[in-house]
Amino acid sequence: MDSQFVIAIGAGIAVIAGIGAGVGIGIATSGFLQAIARQPEAQNKLMPWFFVGAALAESTAIYGLVVALILIGKLG
Repeated sequence: MDSQFVIAIGAGIAVIAGIGAGVGIGIATSGFLQAIARQPEAQNKLMPWFFVGAALAESTAIYGLVVALILIGKLG
């Protein structure tokens, strides 16, 4: 198999990490809103933890993008 083909496939797979980040942030947002709907007074306690979780999920997508860009750079 050609090495450039394998690199291109690897870059495509690395970008799929963005799907997981989107699903993760969606689930976190859903749980956060449900918790606030049940106990509105807990919003100030939950808000920082929501942002920490969203940042961690988003960092997964950024790592996937960086890996894909590194692999695409090796194609040329």
